[in-house]
Amino acid sequence: MNNNQFHLTRQQFIVAAGLGAVAAGTAACSGYGQQPSAAGADSGADQSAPPSGGGTPIAATAEVPIGSGVIVDDIVVTQPRKGVFQAFSAVCTHAGCTLADVSGGTINCRCHGSKFNLDGTVANGPASRPLEVRSITVGGGGNIFAG
Repeated sequence: MNNNQFHLTRQQFIVAAGLGAVAAGTAACSGYGQQPSAAGADSGADQSAPPSGGGTPIAATAEVPIGSGVIVDDIVVTQPRKGVFQAFSAVCTHAGCTLADVSGGTINCRCHGSKFNLDGTVANGPASRPLEVRSITVGGGGNIFAG
């Protein structure tokens, strides 16, 4: 056998592929359920500026009512409690319809009546899966940026 070749048995390959899939799944889920964080006052960064990489604000914090939210393009931004901002895809997980509005304490879909809580979880079906979490950054200047 040539010393420059590397051989795996079928069993070794399957085990390695399975471990790789588990590692990828763990990495993808590591942030699930965590609150998106606002830029901290202790970070020393200019908090009125957009996050690194630039960007245009998607909303101002003052535009997102406490205990409600707004839909901006394909993102729903909510403020379930004062100063806590979360973002989700504006696509219903039931049939892929664009969500209609945020009112009455829920994020609402006009297509089949699904309702989601302000944390993205299902409040009323037919949807059975929570909304997809989107990443946002809140700047000290009162702006919310995607990413």
